[in-house]
Amino acid sequence: MGNSRSVKQEFLRKWIKGFRKYSSQKKNMNMVERKKAIKLSADIAMASTRNKTKRWSQVLIANASRDGNNKLLTENILDSSPQNSEKMVRKNLINLSPLCSKRVRSRKVLRRNRTMIHKSSKENLMASSIAKRLTIQKRTRRLKSLLPGGEFMDGVSLVEETLDYIESLRAQVEVMRCLVTASELFINPS
Repeated sequence: MGNSRSVKQEFLRKWIKGFRKYSSQKKNMNMVERKKAIKLSADIAMASTRNKTKRWSQVLIANASRDGNNKLLTENILDSSPQNSEKMVRKNLINLSPLCSKRVRSRKVLRRNRTMIHKSSKENLMASSIAKRLTIQKRTRRLKSLLPGGEFMDGVSLVEETLDYIESLRAQVEVMRCLVTASELFINPS
């Protein structure tokens, strides 16, 4: 993930910049809007620290850019012009489309394999093996649903992207904890 300290500093800088921009657009935010602003600006800032090298970061940025209200925030955090942002979103969506077809094909193969297994006379001997595979498939589907863009990834990419996403989330949590601790020191000096 690179130098952890510089990544955290870059994340904090972009997160604060994004939150300020969002706050300046909406003067009187209620608690739900403020929570949304914090999460959205943190997600975009986290994804932008990855320099669009990972698919999860591309998906987060593309999803945020689709919404008209969030488009300006995304552009501001990414320091990009509207034309570049739209091109990036289109490029990310194009990059995701071939992966969709792989998913459909893999479902067809899975269905075919299931019917072959049921017809097999060695079904009793292979029951534990099948149960393990089904458990792995269930966990893989769950992991794909948790990772942004994960539903379009194969197994190896899914593991690599998940590890990178976890590292980024850890950095994000550490920065947020430090920010909360610092703010508590200013609010309640002992």
